[in-house]
Amino acid sequence: MNAITLSRRGLIGSLGAWAGTALLPNAAWASAAAEARFPAVTQMVEGYVGSGRLPGMIAALGQGSSAAPVNIARGTLAKISQIPVDMDSLFRIYSMTKPVTGMAAMMLIDEGKLRLDQPIADFIPAFGKMQVQVTPDGSITDLRPAKTQITVRHLLTHTSGLGYSIIQSGPIKDAYIKAGLVPGRASRLPLAGLEGFTPVSSLAQFADVLATMPLVYEPGTIWSYAVGLDLMGRLIEIVSGRPFDHFLHERLFAPAGMDSTWFRVPEAQVARLTTNYAVAAGMLLPIDPGKSSIYLDPAPCPFGGAGLVSSPRDYDRFLRMLLGFGRIDGRQVMSEAAVRLGTSNLLPETADVSQSLIKGNGFGAGGSVGLGDDAGTYGWGGAAGTVAFVNYRAGIRAGLYTQYMPSEAYPVHREFAQAVLADVTAKKAAA
Repeated sequence: MNAITLSRRGLIGSLGAWAGTALLPNAAWASAAAEARFPAVTQMVEGYVGSGRLPGMIAALGQGSSAAPVNIARGTLAKISQIPVDMDSLFRIYSMTKPVTGMAAMMLIDEGKLRLDQPIADFIPAFGKMQVQVTPDGSITDLRPAKTQITVRHLLTHTSGLGYSIIQSGPIKDAYIKAGLVPGRASRLPLAGLEGFTPVSSLAQFADVLATMPLVYEPGTIWSYAVGLDLMGRLIEIVSGRPFDHFLHERLFAPAGMDSTWFRVPEAQVARLTTNYAVAAGMLLPIDPGKSSIYLDPAPCPFGGAGLVSSPRDYDRFLRMLLGFGRIDGRQVMSEAAVRLGTSNLLPETADVSQSLIKGNGFGAGGSVGLGDDAGTYGWGGAAGTVAFVNYRAGIRAGLYTQYMPSEAYPVHREFAQAVLADVTAKKAAA
């Protein structure tokens, strides 16, 4: 899995240009067909599927927190499938799991069971005396004591100093893989760099082993994509007294009406699951066929950073809940205060983002947020071509779903944001 490349004028930052589109008439969303309302999005989806670059793609879009989404879909679940992709197809959303985990944490913060700036060593003492690499991604024996405790805020915002096997290089990457600290699944096939890899078998073990690893950076100083949201799953278990996956189902998925979001796809739902492809030399190679997917097996852990499979309809309900400030279909899933805080900029003032994926943006609970003229956006993308966001100023929500790796093989995250922006601003100009 690869990190999502964002910039101020990319996936999230560019959405700030929607600041005035809250005046877009609701009738514009409710009258004509979806494809007539979103010609740029339609052209993008048709371009990828019609050219054969991808077998299927669907965009789900909506305004406000009550209106049903519209969708633009092309293609099938797999190259050899005759089943079209639709709002109930299942996609590996990978890092789009992070905002879900972030909001789960915000529930506990809102209830006073966690504090943003509380050291995580209060719950997992092994993190109380961490060591930091003198040279990031260098020697894992040339270390110094950390000056700062890792906090809840650090985990939520990728400023903990923890590493990530998809980001780091050298000995620290090798150590993470050897120790089973790879929080995600991709294929039953042997993948380069993961030969002999055995994942940890519980979030408790994940936390215990992770605490023995050196930090890459001093906590609070650098934004660096990390396993913080996976570790947050373990904190949620400790604080709530419930297994992390149970907590998500009981407190978020069931109340929000999300009945197609899982860490393991039920056997009865396999016909809805897409195939994931590797893009190599202009070809699509199936690395995780839907009918025999690794996601049909029990997950080693319910990883809060990259573990979920979901449908466009389900994830749109998550976005609707966020746009409703915690409320959907008359049910208050989480408090307005928790949503407002979680979708705001939570970065520590000491954190340097100048060389990061989010340069020019802020970061909230598991997702990027816009700043200044770009305020009002919150969202994130996944390693297999999915991306979703809300914009509070415009009152809109948008998600794109397809399946390929690595995510940078095609610029779908950036192109989707640009296409939605073009369609919304064009409709506003015509209103």
